[in-house]
Amino acid sequence: MTNLSRRSFIAKSAAVVTGTALLPGLAACKSGKVNIAFIGVGGRAQDHWSDCMNENVVALCDVNDTAAAEGFKTFPKAKRFRDFRVMFDKMAGEIDAVIVATPDHVHFPAAMAAMQLGKHVYVEKPLAHNIWQIRTLRKAAKHYNVIGTMGIQGHATMGIRYVKEWYEAGILGEVKEVLAWFEGPQFDPKGYFTKPESYPPKGEPVPATLDWDLWLGPAANRPYSPMYLPRFWRSWYELGNGGLGDWGCHTLDAPNWALDLGLPLSVDPIIRTPSGEGFVSDSSKLKFEFAARGSKPPVTLTWSDGGEKPENRPEWGLKEMPGRGMIMVGSKVSLLTGGRPANPKLLIPDADWDHFTKNLPKETIPRVEGGPVIEWIRAIKGTGPIPGANFEYSAPLSELNAVGILAQRFNTRIEYDAANMKVKNHPELDQYIKEPVRKGWEYGEELWKS
Repeated sequence: MTNLSRRSFIAKSAAVVTGTALLPGLAACKSGKVNIAFIGVGGRAQDHWSDCMNENVVALCDVNDTAAAEGFKTFPKAKRFRDFRVMFDKMAGEIDAVIVATPDHVHFPAAMAAMQLGKHVYVEKPLAHNIWQIRTLRKAAKHYNVIGTMGIQGHATMGIRYVKEWYEAGILGEVKEVLAWFEGPQFDPKGYFTKPESYPPKGEPVPATLDWDLWLGPAANRPYSPMYLPRFWRSWYELGNGGLGDWGCHTLDAPNWALDLGLPLSVDPIIRTPSGEGFVSDSSKLKFEFAARGSKPPVTLTWSDGGEKPENRPEWGLKEMPGRGMIMVGSKVSLLTGGRPANPKLLIPDADWDHFTKNLPKETIPRVEGGPVIEWIRAIKGTGPIPGANFEYSAPLSELNAVGILAQRFNTRIEYDAANMKVKNHPELDQYIKEPVRKGWEYGEELWKS
């Protein structure tokens, strides 16, 4: 980043802080369309292209020309960048909103850079890579008066609303136990996880189509390897957050919302297979403990991955446990969802289930049409409410998972002091609550000085 562009960026950020650009959606309202920039063009971003066809996609930023190639063809009029800081420096006034669809370790600086300039943000899950970043994004959305939401598709579905409504109607009774599981990480070169021959992997020449330094962003420098990208970064704790980071926000969304779980008191690793340094394990099982919340009792939540599953119970009537899913164990009835909460089912005989579906409890929660990106765009335009997965909701959900990831990563019990963002029994792990970043990637510090 040049000295000139850095000065320009800081000046524009300061204008937002001093109140000259605080009102969300003004530019979008003038034309009736939202001017959207993508940071991360391929991968997850591709699933959002169709939702933006009726808006103005004005900028595409990606460090990997190969990954972004199809996006460049789809939006030929959009300006192209590799560095989002340069993008904002050159065309901040032309952008209303930003979709962040990068690897986990870049979510935070990309979203913070956008919010500092008064841009609304849609951030793929998990919200950020560590607890301090998650808290800071939540704080920033308020401070900069922008609409921030996290991309968890299930939170915009009918299914998750059923879960909450059925629980609040007393159908399940008391819930003191939640079981969640995911079949991954599955190590396959065609998938999202694969194992290198050595730890760290052997360095290789950087492809001409990739800016490796920008891809690393805030993360510590290391030689390029195809063991990191395009998708395998999830395997490395310094860049991703394993299976729990990948699916926890989906699978735990319904119980978190319905039960108002809050943040865990502790997380214990029950199983954790050995792994290479800084690398995810083949399988794990974690036990979360949550305090009572008002009239709701304490909850024990068990997360299993890598093929570990809860033991099937006769009262559930299941022939076998599915590959991924979640069960809220109720004192009256238990409830099953898949890895996402779109299709919940009460674990009752088929005839009783058929009768129940024809006599559902009253709907009490507004429905979302069109999915989470459309929900976010409508909120920006002022034609719809604030998204359900706004940062006030999605930040604590992401933090819940982040505490579990610490226990999983270091294979140790975590006693969590949520009020102070501290690990009470392992103060040496506090360095992972707020990880160091490379020079030039420091964002968010000013929000904690006021």
